[in-house]
Amino acid sequence: MEYYAGLDVSMEETHICVVDRDGVVIHETRVASTPADIDAALMEAPACQRVVFETGRMAPMLYHGLIQRGVPVICVESRQAYQALKSLATHKTDRNDARGLAQLARTGFFKPVHVKSLAAHAIRALIIARKKLVGQRVTLENQIRGLAVAFGVRLPRSLSPAFIEQALKASDGVDGLSAATQGLIAARSAVMAAITAIDADIKKMTKASDACRRLMTIPGVGQLTALAFAAAVDDPERFKRSRDIGAYFGLVPRRYQSGEVDYTGSISKCGDRRVRTLLYEAANVMLTRCKGPLKLKDWAFAIAKRSSMRKARIALARRLAIIMHAMLKHGTEFKLA
Repeated sequence: MEYYAGLDVSMEETHICVVDRDGVVIHETRVASTPADIDAALMEAPACQRVVFETGRMAPMLYHGLIQRGVPVICVESRQAYQALKSLATHKTDRNDARGLAQLARTGFFKPVHVKSLAAHAIRALIIARKKLVGQRVTLENQIRGLAVAFGVRLPRSLSPAFIEQALKASDGVDGLSAATQGLIAARSAVMAAITAIDADIKKMTKASDACRRLMTIPGVGQLTALAFAAAVDDPERFKRSRDIGAYFGLVPRRYQSGEVDYTGSISKCGDRRVRTLLYEAANVMLTRCKGPLKLKDWAFAIAKRSSMRKARIALARRLAIIMHAMLKHGTEFKLA
């Protein structure tokens, strides 16, 4: 007899349901959301052929923890599972969700997703933290400028020592404004120090990575773009074709077809938004700052003549993603010719 399990995971508890090949529920329980507790609960039931749970914040930790314990776990796309679970039960409860996931495991009606390694998630956390800190720095600088403008002082837009000096000078001797400006400047200094520390870590990691060094041979691709792309791809072998990487990062046009209706829209914007932004910026740098002859740049400018510069940047970003994946997969370097 074959058995299948579904896990409905939350931050505190996980509901477990085990069914046989006929869909009959033979075991149900709920335990703490840790790999050890889930494994112990599954050991109380017959050995399962498949154990299914949805993507989510707990997915990386649970997936790799259960795999290490020999559990045949599969992570499925939550959006697809949501539509299927709606049709299996009238009431949405954690118990019904676990039962529905067990039925999906039994029927095979699910789309498995690749769960990135914990090292790739750590790199992604570093990149996200840097983005948030840069946003906070910009917010603080704009706030300082806004306070100074009220007193007739226009601060420079560039990040130079004159910015801090003029801000302090403008607020000197003004009760309230002086304390506010000094507090904002102190917060900005702390944020800048954190960004500098993260940049140092990124530089160290890219130097230690052979894959990142190869990706940086592409004009316009810097340390941040190379590191973010390598972490997002994680395992290049999981893509059968390099051209599939464009759809993975949401750089391909949407298409809707139904009967006589068939149209193509803007890009899908699926996948990692930060990596998509970095690829777009790399394409823009290649088109505007890279000197000398380059076939990729000529190809993009030809698209710009037919359409628009924005579409040329998107097309070039998609082409860069394809090239970068092929470089990771085959261990090659970029050739300017």
